[in-house]
Amino acid sequence: MTGSPQPHRRAATLRAPVAAALAAALVATPRTPSTAGDGPWVPPLAPLQLASTFDPPARDWLPGHRGVDLVSEPGDIVRAAGPGVVTFARDLAGRGVVSLDHGSLRTTYEPIDARVAVGQRVAAGAPIGTSGSGTGHCGTGRCVHVGLLRGREYLNPMLLFGPRTAVLRPW
Repeated sequence: MTGSPQPHRRAATLRAPVAAALAAALVATPRTPSTAGDGPWVPPLAPLQLASTFDPPARDWLPGHRGVDLVSEPGDIVRAAGPGVVTFARDLAGRGVVSLDHGSLRTTYEPIDARVAVGQRVAAGAPIGTSGSGTGHCGTGRCVHVGLLRGREYLNPMLLFGPRTAVLRPW
């Protein structure tokens, strides 16, 4: 057969260079998602210790854990994970909640006693409140739940502050 290669052969010849370019881009990519705004991402609590991991449900309506729980003590300072604008800062269902808009991403923190107001701009690492006391999200008041959303999709917040691992999926 003459002419251009068959589609499956052409795809096979493109895969290696594309995979190499993707791998190079992922290695060179800083830990901040390019669509999230300026500045680095920082853990909301120090030291960063997980009490409970991200476990999203298979379907939106099923139970699951749509964020992570970070170990804290009542009164610990909670910091903005990235630069953004406060979109929510008040009690919700008996717990203090703060939400920050980072462009295409949104982070939420609970239970926290807010030190910020709606519309306020915050820098990455700026104090946004203190961890709440009493029976919070973890049932003991010894954690802060951190959520990360892109649109309506929940993402693992640890992707913002943990080591980046490249995962290439098959064509």
